[in-house]
Formats: sequence, C-alpha cells, structure tokens
Amino acid sequence: MKRTRRTGIRCSLSLVGLLSAASLMAVGPAMASESGGGTGSHEDTKPTIVLVHGSWADASSWDEVVRSLQQRGYPVVAAANPLRSLSGDSDYLAARLKTIEGPIVLAGHSYGGAVITNAAAGNPNVKSLVYIAGFAPDKGETALQLAAKYPGSRLSDDPDAPVPTALDAVPLGGDPADVDLYLKPDKFNEVFLSDRVTAARANELAATQRPSTARSFSEPAEAAAWKTIPSWYLVATDDRTIGTENLRFMAERAGSTTVEVDAPHAVTETNPDDVTHLILQAAHDSRPGLAHTGTTEQTLLVGSAAVLAVASGTVLVVRSRRTAHK
Repeated sequence: MKRTRRTGIRCSLSLVGLLSAASLMAVGPAMASESGGGTGSHEDTKPTIVLVHGSWADASSWDEVVRSLQQRGYPVVAAANPLRSLSGDSDYLAARLKTIEGPIVLAGHSYGGAVITNAAAGNPNVKSLVYIAGFAPDKGETALQLAAKYPGSRLSDDPDAPVPTALDAVPLGGDPADVDLYLKPDKFNEVFLSDRVTAARANELAATQRPSTARSFSEPAEAAAWKTIPSWYLVATDDRTIGTENLRFMAERAGSTTVEVDAPHAVTETNPDDVTHLILQAAHDSRPGLAHTGTTEQTLLVGSAAVLAVASGTVLVVRSRRTAHK
C-alpha cells in the first residue's frame, strides 16, 4: 500500500551558538551504512530491538516494524506481554531482557510503555527507551491515573462507572475485581483506531484482541526507568485511548526526544514506517559517542559539541510532525 508523507519540523535550538557546521557533519559518514540498511562494518554493534505490545493487541501488531528492522540487519525480539499485572508483566520482561547479550533498545506501545518503564530499571544493557503512544508512569502512578489526567480518552463516557463504558469485563474467578477487560467490538475502531481503518479490518483486530486484567491498569509502577535512560516518544495526535494531551504530558516530563504523528492510538497498525523511523533514531543513539535526532526527510546529526552543551545544562529539542495518507 503506497504512502506519501508530508513533514514539517519545529526546532528549538538553544545550541545554535555552540554547534558549528563541522560538528554537525562530523558524524554523517558514520550513519551511511546504517541508514542504507546494509551489512556494513557496524553490523556487529547493532543493538537488539525488543518490542513490547500493549493491551488489546499481541506481538503480531509489530509485524511490519519487525520486517523493516530485520531488513536493516537488526536483531529483533517481539516479546509476548502476558497482560496479567504490571508487576508480573514487568518481571516477565525483565527476565527475558537478561538473556539478551549486548545493548538493547526497548520499545513499548500503549500499556507496554508502562511495562518497559519498570522492566528496564537496573538493566545496564538497556541503552534507549522508545514510547509508542505509550504509558510512561512515574513511580507510584497507575495507567488509569495517567489516562484520566487530561481529557481525550474515550474509554469511558461515564467517569463514575465501575468499568470504563467502552470495555467489557469478563470475570476470571470468585473475586469481583479479578476480571479481563476487552474493548467492545462496536467501540474498537472508534477508540483504538480513531476510525482510520476499514470496518472489516477493525472487526478482525477486535476479534483477535488480547485482554488485560484490571490489575494491569490499577497497579502502581515500581520504577521509572526514563529518569536514568534516554527516551524517545511518538505522540499520536488523534489518540482516543490514552488521550493525546496525556501522551504529551508524559513525553515532556520524561525529557524525551519527541515526534508527533497524525495517527490513532494503534499507530503500529496505521503508521508502521513512522514507528520504525523513531526506533532507528534510538538505535543510532545507542552507539557510543553518536547522537541522532531528526526526521525521514531531513536529519540533524549532533556530535560531541552537543554532548558537551547538554552536559552544561543546554537543552536541544527537535520535534517533527508527520502525516501519513493511504
């Protein structure tokens, strides 16, 4: 399916007086073999990309992203997120990460963002975190709290309802609080996909969705890895699940390198190229001595001068807006 992209860039560069043209271009050649997707001399230093899905999806939601990354020579793991509880899911992922040698770029979509925020804590191999319209909680916060901070989520039209009105609760046992939460089929396209796909495709995804337990959303985070690990953040500007303003809040608080994409919450379904591009930015930056930010059509490479400037308290912000049309 053919896509065209229109890109506009807003840059706030307080480093302008500190960065020379030479320092910007110095790392350009180092990117050539990477961006071309070949198997050049840097292949052995490529990090493993670990992808973590969220609620109402499974590992197959990353399929197009996996193909794109593998074509560029990256080792990829699309982890199976149990969706049982934040603590249990995080422990499960943390154990999986310990089996991977070398640097890791860890990406999480939706609730998967909360899982990577906990699981990455204390693992020195995790060099970058990538939030794809994902939760980035602070210690003690829950996903429910973050989704309700600002308006925008359409999970419920009744704030007093015991279960969000867009969800079906399926009991798992004797405890009334022990339930699986499914997105209602008639709400799936509107809430998860912002009516951006055909009804037939939305029905297929609704039929194959994996539920989360209520505990997944109500259990507080035990760590906030974004406080010590560099992060990248994709804000979906038509997010009706978490809410776009809530995504912006978490991205800004984490100090993430942020891109804004005209997309629904299920951005891995509608805009996999944008997702792949942001993950590649994080992967480039995971290499020692190399930082990379920018967009598909225009790239800003920042060398050692930027590192010195950031170390001295100077801030570099690069934000891009992309619109993908089918």
